[in-house]
Amino acid sequence: MSDVISTVAAVQMVSTPVPEENFSVVRRLVGQAAAQGAQLVLLPEYWPIMGMHDTDKIGHAEPLDAGPIQLLMADLARQHRIWLIGGTLPLVAPEAGKVLNTMLVYDPSGARVMRYDKIHLFSFSKGDESYDEARTITPGREVATFDGPFGKVGLSVCYDLRFPELYRAMGDCTLIVVPAAFTYTTGKSHWETLLRARAIENQCYVLAAAQGGLHPNGRRTWGHSMLIDPWGEVTAVLDEGEGLVIGAIEPHYLERVRESLPALRHRKL
Repeated sequence: MSDVISTVAAVQMVSTPVPEENFSVVRRLVGQAAAQGAQLVLLPEYWPIMGMHDTDKIGHAEPLDAGPIQLLMADLARQHRIWLIGGTLPLVAPEAGKVLNTMLVYDPSGARVMRYDKIHLFSFSKGDESYDEARTITPGREVATFDGPFGKVGLSVCYDLRFPELYRAMGDCTLIVVPAAFTYTTGKSHWETLLRARAIENQCYVLAAAQGGLHPNGRRTWGHSMLIDPWGEVTAVLDEGEGLVIGAIEPHYLERVRESLPALRHRKL
């Protein structure tokens, strides 16, 4: 783990069904984050497209390392000399009529260094709200981490947040990232509580980049992108709308938390 304080940023969006509109927003906000000193930038889940129908993303699915979505992310990482964690994009899946909901990580040279396919697929039904990601998404199977500029970074996506065993399987992380498109209903009740729990129990920073607002397809997402420190305190948050959450990763503070309350060393299982 590096001893240097680093700056990280989460991009919050209200993505539309038109990829080019979302590309423009990402170019602008990533540029702003880099200009404010961010060395690592996280995009939200489904940032390239929030279609009018669940099946719309299938038509925009890309093969790995090809296509305009991946080209843009690699270019932004290289242009701004940042680590870019690309929220999620639809990748071509082995099953016809489905996609992989995939997070890709790019280093400051623009090289892809890690891939994570979302493992846990969301379903929810209450009143007029109904979601079932398994209809259009093939789940991933592998836990994923990478060595970032300040230590190990654990990768997770949205509904993964409800499964703490995934985060234990990541091992000792300095930072866990959670790009998401939490619904307004579930986010209002559970989002901050779950994020703070993951930070407290793993004694690490948690950076969450969310969709946040009313989308053209009628879906309303909760937003509240935030950075949480290893003591579970929210150090920065953005309620709704497009924008950035920016904050610091302080390795010395993380170590002080772990020394004063050595819960990770006390684990028995």
